[in-house]
Amino acid sequence: MARVAFSTFGIMREKSGHPQVQGFLDRISATFAAADAAPGFLGGPDRNGALAPSFLDPALRDQEASTVSLWEDLHSVWAFAYRGLHAEALQHRREWFGEPAWPNYVAWWVEDDHMPSWPEAAERYQHLHDHGSTAFAFTFKKPFGADGGPLTQRDVTTPAQTSGSAP
Repeated sequence: MARVAFSTFGIMREKSGHPQVQGFLDRISATFAAADAAPGFLGGPDRNGALAPSFLDPALRDQEASTVSLWEDLHSVWAFAYRGLHAEALQHRREWFGEPAWPNYVAWWVEDDHMPSWPEAAERYQHLHDHGSTAFAFTFKKPFGADGGPLTQRDVTTPAQTSGSAP
């Protein structure tokens, strides 16, 4: 059974320690704890990694905030992202992060025995940035199932449609 790898990526408006981004930094531990307890969350690689995609200006690397995680299905990661503590934090993202010229997250399907890595997430981001949403790297706005077929946003937001195959 396929699982969903998910990565987030953003550039904070200021470096860590600056008051402009402190609200974001103050929420990190609680948000990770909420993810750990979320239905469908399966884990991820070491949380201290970084993506560093090639389109990122190296001068901004100190302001990068990124995650890589593994989920049972698309609905699980969508529900975590848009409900609860994480959803509350999203309401403040424009305070903490500049408007990106790239997607701020990417999803892709992996085999059930595979743990996504930071380099793999960077590769998927690069692909999404260069080619848009495809079965290799996609967003909730244009999702794909584990079989590579297109899905609808409703397939992502409705728990009954989380098998990863097109309806």
